Amino acid sequence: MASIFQRIFRRPDYQSDVTQFIEQLKAEKPDLEAQQRAGRAIWWDKHIDREAIAEWKDARVPQKPYVYGDDPRQRR
Repeated sequence: MASIFQRIFRRPDYQSDVTQFIEQLKAEKPDLEAQQRAGRAIWWDKHIDREAIAEWKDARVPQKPYVYGDDPRQRR
């Protein structure tokens, strides 16, 4: 059985402004979801070569905190 608050505040016919906007947009542009998936495939859905990333991390040389200055330990 539903609680009293669910019965009071339940509005099955209610749609927020955002939901109405999205539904209207989908009705006007039926290919919108396909365009979104194509855009995602271009920028995000990539194969990650974990071995190459590990090699890149292993080959990284640490940078000095201030690259233009002398290293005081090397002066003598």
